[in-house]
Amino acid sequence: MISYFKEILSHIPADYAELRYHHRCTNAVGVRKGEPETAQSNCFEGVGVRIMDTGRWGFASTTGSERADILKAAQDACTAAKALAKTRKTLAKAKLGKGEFRPPISDSVENHSFEEKLELVKKAEAKARRSKKIPSASSAYNEHLDKKVIVTSDGAAALITDAKPEFRISVVAQDGTNMVTAYESYGATGGWDDLWRYGTWEDLVEKAVKRAERLLEAELPEGARMEVILNPELVGLISHEAIGHTVEADFVLSGAVTKGMIGKRVASELVTLADSGPSIHIPGAAGTLLVDDEGVVTERTEVIKNGILKSYLHNRQSAAEFGVEPTGNARAYEYVDEPIIRMRNTYIEPGKMSLEELIDSTDRAILLEGAGSGQADANAEFMFGVQEATLIEKGQKTKTFREATISGNAFEVLKSVDAITKEFRWALGSGYCGKFQMAKVDAGGAYLRCKAIIGGHHG
Repeated sequence: MISYFKEILSHIPADYAELRYHHRCTNAVGVRKGEPETAQSNCFEGVGVRIMDTGRWGFASTTGSERADILKAAQDACTAAKALAKTRKTLAKAKLGKGEFRPPISDSVENHSFEEKLELVKKAEAKARRSKKIPSASSAYNEHLDKKVIVTSDGAAALITDAKPEFRISVVAQDGTNMVTAYESYGATGGWDDLWRYGTWEDLVEKAVKRAERLLEAELPEGARMEVILNPELVGLISHEAIGHTVEADFVLSGAVTKGMIGKRVASELVTLADSGPSIHIPGAAGTLLVDDEGVVTERTEVIKNGILKSYLHNRQSAAEFGVEPTGNARAYEYVDEPIIRMRNTYIEPGKMSLEELIDSTDRAILLEGAGSGQADANAEFMFGVQEATLIEKGQKTKTFREATISGNAFEVLKSVDAITKEFRWALGSGYCGKFQMAKVDAGGAYLRCKAIIGGHHG
């Protein structure tokens, strides 16, 4: 297909042309209250065609992969570009992917039948409801199996295969009118064994059930600004939502708080934050992307180094505008989508102390675990829900709270960091980012001690 695309590209009259073939199969199964809720299996394929001519972009797509279909889409893209005013937009030179790219896979998910996956979620949901305090539960498994071919007029010629499985369990605990929800999930890039690299599905169900049972007995926290310990899930959430979006170059150009901040201190010297295409430290990060959707080979991009802002996240056009190298952050969810600047795996580098040492050295703080819903803005202001909060007093866990929130300015929070542990984990592998179009991402880190505002009961 690569040579076939190269021949077609030679007939597209543009300064730059890009063909992106995408074949995806999605399998999804879900169970709620003992009854199947989802059972879907579908595939699609198509070609996205993007051109740049005299600084103007044009894009079109087609469900067909015949030569005539692709050339018709290319003509439509050229027509769309000509409707725009000429500009001086250019593309930065980049290390372009050539050949085949495949993340490591341990036991392909295709070795496991649809029926086996359905049976898995049935067992998980039933196991959760064995607890007398759990009247309702739901479980789901989903996987994306992707094949892409990306060929550009300036040299990219890449074949990329990829698999991203994910599993979720959600439980509702009830005692009279008192009701709480807890949930856990795994997500990965790779195979069946990669999905369960942190533990079995039974472990995950047990964790969700035990958390829900604890939360039934938990109090509401008092609202205050105080010392907190964030688990890898919340470290990842803040890294992605509250920091990562502010350093995406398109948002920077639109006036994000990080504009003009390269070289300035934005965090404690203990903090090094990166966004990587490959999976760093632990294999299988769900946002793993070896070649981006402009054909650029991805690497690790150091966004913050020892507290200093070092880089934004770029596609080839923004890299040219800033006079830097592309970082491989151009991503498109499906062939009908244009590549835009997106994160991949966003994380804070681990430290050297253990979690036990961190807790032992803590006089009074709240340990926050389990990310909930929330929001963040272009000024890095955020508020997120937290599943479980545990009071630490003189190195001992003394009380559990529920319905807590954490808020603040992410950069101010990172400036207050005084300890990071070595227990690194990719923690948001079942999540998706929804910036204009979906994208599979991951985020994480280790445990981190800092100061933030805890929301809860007042008075």
